[in-house]
Parts: sequence; structure tokens; C-alpha cells
Amino acid sequence: MTDRYASFVQSGAGRALVKRLGLPDPPRLRRHTPGDPLLPGPVLLGAATGGRLAGPVTAILTAAGVELRTGGTTPPATGHDDPAAADGHAAPTAAGAPTGDGTPTRFGALVYDATGITDSTGLRQLYDFFHPQARSVLPSGRVIVLGTPPAECGSPREATAQRALEGLTRSIGKEFGRGVTAQLVYVTPDGDAGTTTSLEATLRFLLSGRSAYVSGQVVRVGTGPATVPADWDRPLAGQVVLVTGAARGIGAAVARVLARDGAQVVALDVPAAGDALAAVANEIGGTAVQLDLTGADAPTRLADHLADRHGRVDVVVHNAGITRDRTLGRMDADRWDAVLDVNLSSQERINDVLLERGLIPGGGRLVAVSSIAGIAGNRGQTNYATSKAGVIGLVDALAPALAGRGISVNAVAPGFIETRLTARIPLVIREAGRRMNSLAQGGLPVDVAETIGWLAWPASAAVSGNVVRVCGQSLLGA
Repeated sequence: MTDRYASFVQSGAGRALVKRLGLPDPPRLRRHTPGDPLLPGPVLLGAATGGRLAGPVTAILTAAGVELRTGGTTPPATGHDDPAAADGHAAPTAAGAPTGDGTPTRFGALVYDATGITDSTGLRQLYDFFHPQARSVLPSGRVIVLGTPPAECGSPREATAQRALEGLTRSIGKEFGRGVTAQLVYVTPDGDAGTTTSLEATLRFLLSGRSAYVSGQVVRVGTGPATVPADWDRPLAGQVVLVTGAARGIGAAVARVLARDGAQVVALDVPAAGDALAAVANEIGGTAVQLDLTGADAPTRLADHLADRHGRVDVVVHNAGITRDRTLGRMDADRWDAVLDVNLSSQERINDVLLERGLIPGGGRLVAVSSIAGIAGNRGQTNYATSKAGVIGLVDALAPALAGRGISVNAVAPGFIETRLTARIPLVIREAGRRMNSLAQGGLPVDVAETIGWLAWPASAAVSGNVVRVCGQSLLGA
């Protein structure tokens, strides 16, 4: 579906009209193309006094080929205590160095290690770093703040200061404009090798064009059996991935992205969508499974197929979903039952059988599709919102329960995504859905797919228990 207003805004006449009338100004977003550099410009890296992550981040970004500049307080650039120096990486240069023509440097991203902030007075260091750089970020640039999970802080004052970081990042996401996104990444202080690997995976996702429609989010990196891929351009090589609802829309985009990233994709949908499903499977070199997930024997039949064909499934993407909209007072029981069964109960039944039979190995990942309707609710969608809130509950319950088996559980919560379903929404409501976010536009199915792809990477195994909104920082449920 084409956003004609966004296309008009990119024209000369559109630019002039938007500026004169103060209309919404959707920027052109930077999306991922294989072979792209991680960022269009250097990263300015800063750290609060006593921060514990600037050194590892320096090593991660230098290895990724990113040009680094430093600003604010940072760990020593050389010496035995510097992880970057220990790994043989060159020290980053100082911030503010002019370009060849003498103009100030424009940055592809600002990254700040706030783990050293242990009380509210230390929050002034955030102002000192970000205030002079507010206009230095390139269009579609990135802002990332690194912190310590408040529940894992050593004192109430430290927990208070670390929780304050959420207000900072969400506000930056709404202020900087021009497609710039802002995220907060909480990293456990009791990390292991998997923590560092998943931090790298998270930074590679959030800094790249893969995260174009993700902003104002809080991501938690814990511990887990994360593994570094042989090739970051194919981070799912050798992985068997199941994608439900794969015939059209978001599901088809997910199948394509995961196959592009190296996965062997098992694409599943209902028999009525068989032709479209076969087309997707043939396009990506995957296999197609026609199955109604609400059938009593569906979980067993699916488990048998995966066991016979592949012996396991490394990633399960629960994307299948339906809507049967009606206000609650006018909704018949069949509409309620159908939506809850497809969107939530079928996921539980499939998980139960696959886990019971040991088909999801240690290091496996479950990724479910929720919705901002499950966070904020929506008129006329009590059944849908209930099911999608239940998906969030599934993540909250399963993530700690499966941690001991090395299986991560996460969800994505799409906002307004340009699909054939949203194309049916009345014009005024459709335009409101598109503009009521920090990026002033709807997202694309590929934006949801890229986010699912990141959560599906083996390198992301220490990222668990997260619900990541893919909504352009929508005002709904913010």
C-alpha cells in the first residue's frame, strides 16, 4: 500500500507546503540492504564516570568497521585495562575533529554508557553529553544509551537513576526528528560470554537500517548460550526456522528475511492459502506446510513433520493471527473464540508439544507477534487486544521458565504497518494511524521481519523476556 502523502512530502512542492503549514513531515527512513555499512557516519561514544561498557562497546564497534570518536568521560584508550587495546583494536579518536573542509563532524550515531551513574545527581552527565550533540546526528541516525537493569542495581539510588534513563531515551526519540531513533539497552552486570555476544547482536541491529521503524524501546540483555556467527551477513546459517502465517503480509516478509539471513525456513499457513504459501516457499528455497493450527491434532502433526524432516526446530516464529472486529456488546461468541484460539491458544498448544518432545534445543528461540493493541487496547478489538496482551503474558511467563533450558522467549508488537488489512481502514483513521508516531508514517512488513530476525539470531540468545514495539514510537500506549 502506498503512502501518497509521504511521497508528496519528498517533492519540492511538498517540502515547501509542509514547512509553511507545519504539517507532519515523514522522513525517508534508512532501511537495510545486504552489503550496506552499519552506519552512514562515525559513532560518538561517551561514558559516565565509572561506566563498565564503553570498553567492550569500543571493541564491538571497531570490529564491525565503525569509525569511533569519543566524547565525555571514557575509559583509558590504551593500557592493559582497556578491552579494546587488549584485543588489538585502535583507540577511537576524539570528538569534534573537523572534516576536511573544516565543517563540524556529523555522526551516524551517539552511544552513551550510563552504567556509571549511581544516583540522581549523576544524571547531569547525560545533559553534558547530549546537549551539545543534539543537532549533530545525521538523518536516520541512531541514539543508544546503555544502562544497568534497575532490579539488578546495588542500591535504591542507583536503581532510581537507571530507571530515569527511560525518560531520556524516549524523549530524544520524539525530539531529534529526521528519522533519528533512540533506544535504551539494559545490560546485566553479572554477564557472561553470551552477554557480550548478545550485546553485539543488539548493537548491530539497533545501529543498522534493520531497526528503521523501532524507536523509544527498552531492550534487556541478560545471560545465555549466545554464539557469534561465522558471517554477520548470514547470522541464521544452519538454523531451522518455523514461521506460521507465512503466506502473506508480515509472515511472508519474515520468511523472506530469515531465508536471506541463511535460515532453512518451514513456512506454515492454512490450506486455503496454499497457493500463496507455495509461492513464498519456492521463492526462498524453503518448505511449505499446509495446516490449520486450531485443529485438535495440529500440534502433533506439526511436531511429527519437524521431527521427520529436520530433527529439530531452532526458532519458532508465532506470526499466525486473525481479526474479527466488533465492539464487545455486539460481538458474538464465535468471533471471540476464533481470535483467542488462533492468536493465543494455538501458540500455547504448539509450544507445549514441541517442548515436551525436546524438538526445540538449548539455544532455541521463541518469537511471538503481539500488537500495540495488546498494550494500549483498541475500540472494536476487545478479542484481538485480549489475545495480543496474552502473548505478552506468554513471554513474561515462559522466559524465566525456559531460561534453565537455554531457550529465549521474546515478542514484537507492531503498530501501524502498511498491509492489505490496514488498507481497508477508513481514510481518516488510516491517516491518523500513520501520523501518530515519532516518524510520522506507517511501517512496512519488512520492519517487523527485521526485528524478528534479530531476535531469532543465535547471537541474540541472551536477549529474553522482551516485548519490542515496531511502531515508530507510536503515541498509543506510549
